[in-house]
Amino acid sequence: MTASNEITIRPATRHDLPVLGTLGATLMGVHYAFDPERFIKPASDAEAGYAWFLGTQLRDADATVLVAEDPTNHDILGYVYAALEPLSWKELRDAAGYIHDIVVTDSHRRRGVASALLEAAIQWLRDKGAPRVILGTAERNEAAQRLFATHGFRRTMIEMTREL
Repeated sequence: MTASNEITIRPATRHDLPVLGTLGATLMGVHYAFDPERFIKPASDAEAGYAWFLGTQLRDADATVLVAEDPTNHDILGYVYAALEPLSWKELRDAAGYIHDIVVTDSHRRRGVASALLEAAIQWLRDKGAPRVILGTAERNEAAQRLFATHGFRRTMIEMTREL
């Protein structure tokens, strides 16, 4: 799938996992900086752990990990991780597609990479029969919220946390 002349969106492979682990650990760090009481502190092995986790998702027929790649040098510019989720009584929602992660390298933000990844994940979920797409974003991540709103997402839930 080509998003533009500048990037290619394709399924991730095992070869991509080290870079994806680094990006996933970066995502953890950003969230931890937003709210260190709510989000997991990235440990020294966060990159390996995230790479391992995303590797498990590559084998799941109900999940996808897509990467944005520079076609000239094959650098990974970002990734999106999405999955089909069944009906959930505890969340009071029907079956849905869920976008769990979307992250772009700092040097490639604001160039349409996140939009291309988001639309590719939405298309994958549509092709798999998802009736809707849900995602979550950190309260303080205003840039992500603006991105999601421009792609037709609306606010439906607010998570609240109280430390004990």
